[in-house]
Amino acid sequence: MKISLTSGKTISCSSESSILESLRKEDVHLTASCGGKGTCGKCRVIIKEGAVRSLSTAKLSQEEIDKGYALACKSFPEENLLIEIPKDSFLTLEGKIAVGKARDLAELLQSAGVRIEPLTERVLLNLPQPSIDDNISDLERLKRGLMSKGLGCLRVPFRLLPGLAHKVRENNWEITLCTVQSEDCYELTNIFPGNTQSPRYGFAIDIGTTTVVVYLVDLADGRLIDIASVYNSQISFGDDVITRIVHAVDHNGLGALHKAVISDINTMFSILRKTHNIDINSIDSIVIAANTTMTHLFLNLDPASIREEPYIPTANLFPLSYAGEVGIRVNPNTPIYSFPCVASYVGGDIVAGVLASRMHKKEDLCLFLDIGTNGEVVLGNSEWLMAAACSAGPCFEGSGIKYGMRATEGAIEDVKINPETIEPEIKVIGDTAPIGICGSGMIDLIAEMFFTGILNQKGKLQKGVSNRIREGAGGLEFVVYSGNGREIVIAEPDIENIIRAKAAIYAGCSVLLKEVGFNFEDLHKIYIAGGFGKFLDIDKAIILGMLPDIPREKFEYLGNTSVTGAYLCMLSRWMRDEAEEIARKMTYLELSVSRSFMDEYVSGLFIPHTDMNAFPSVKNLIKG
Repeated sequence: MKISLTSGKTISCSSESSILESLRKEDVHLTASCGGKGTCGKCRVIIKEGAVRSLSTAKLSQEEIDKGYALACKSFPEENLLIEIPKDSFLTLEGKIAVGKARDLAELLQSAGVRIEPLTERVLLNLPQPSIDDNISDLERLKRGLMSKGLGCLRVPFRLLPGLAHKVRENNWEITLCTVQSEDCYELTNIFPGNTQSPRYGFAIDIGTTTVVVYLVDLADGRLIDIASVYNSQISFGDDVITRIVHAVDHNGLGALHKAVISDINTMFSILRKTHNIDINSIDSIVIAANTTMTHLFLNLDPASIREEPYIPTANLFPLSYAGEVGIRVNPNTPIYSFPCVASYVGGDIVAGVLASRMHKKEDLCLFLDIGTNGEVVLGNSEWLMAAACSAGPCFEGSGIKYGMRATEGAIEDVKINPETIEPEIKVIGDTAPIGICGSGMIDLIAEMFFTGILNQKGKLQKGVSNRIREGAGGLEFVVYSGNGREIVIAEPDIENIIRAKAAIYAGCSVLLKEVGFNFEDLHKIYIAGGFGKFLDIDKAIILGMLPDIPREKFEYLGNTSVTGAYLCMLSRWMRDEAEEIARKMTYLELSVSRSFMDEYVSGLFIPHTDMNAFPSVKNLIKG
């Protein structure tokens, strides 16, 4: 059987595979936040011709069913099909290259006190030719030459021996050795005939649950040459790490998840290399920072035990791996350094974030908060660090919200509601007709709805306040936008999801502080990281009750600290040592078994909180 798309593409299918699975096999990706369980309702397609067997229509309205809509994950072809994929169901996976927009990180290097001393280095040797009087082996001759350079201990993996004899003689015993410092010894990673000391490049990578970001770096001077980013293709298997672990375990999908992220990285590497005319043998180093699950999937490690009590990963500190071992298409001997993790839900991305923030070098008490698909928080200073993961869920990335989406073109990112007319004014990314609402828009919307009386403190819609409030399929809903033949609403179940997420984030921060005898007023700085953070309106987040009501100058947005930490580590062995020290000294607090967390969480299930005295500026605004 065949599935034909209205775009003109035709793919093979069978009655045993859902439409979603058949599309995925042909690299046609739909948004499937729930991983294909039929609970998110986002993989909608329109059946134009042909019959399907549908196992569920629970997330579809009767009007949509009448128009031929079906859930791709729960629909199985019974004959040849012609389908249309709505724009808001399509998951765009094409990488976007920020050519010419790479930031100058010289100031960051200087402020961090980084002396450029990359993890890898190239050493030029001019070896004396063998003779009857000097008849040691090629390998011993090579080691002797290195010792004369003061490098001392050298490990040579067997994979480099088969080509050694030819390479040392190819250019009259002039060779370039690529080395990486591993623990107390140098490890030989590659051998090139002649003088190939330059150019030298590295890739610093942030493997996020939602996006993958790559920095192309000149290892000679630390210059950031270019940036590439792409949606993590694993999204088509589910929005969050738990869904992906379930897919890896229950559907024998580890290989598919590994292949998906490696394919993303290879695509970006290829584009960056071609754009800047870089030979694969000039790539000396790869550094990745990711949460614990993403690191396991990148390295093709079984993540099953991460989600099962007592939540133990395969490893937290990872040995060096090599490009050829994981399938990255550069020289197979290129070493890969993976940032150390702390626990199942506090990973290398958070260690990299702390490294980039430099909070581990400050005497003052600081709090690091990464708001993204997951919510992680670190509290401490130069003497100690404590971390926790807040089970906020990915709602701020659009999952679990009917019209939720990521901060891409067509997303409502800012909302203001006129207090007199109760009419919303929206700002849309790309200045186009809206197709959904992103995390920052959700926070703005709920804060505005609260202050205009549309919502009460419990997050319930108030009938009669506005004619935009109506009964929907899931209960009361508020019409945010109506036009161009479509409506965007936020319903009470959506609001409940957002309130639960913000309550978890606030509770996680509060519990960490109380655990060591501090409160929010004791904080010198709150560093906010993550892609979502840059769109965040601090005042609106405080009104919602997600962030503490403290002086606004204490908040500082740092951007993508995961890739920044990877960049720092790539350029400095000292930064690598710091990263590993951060991971070692960080104490992990498991909030899922904490009674105090549950108490704090329940208290946060109001706008902004049950304790209004903790939010004096919001309390004063309400009185005003």
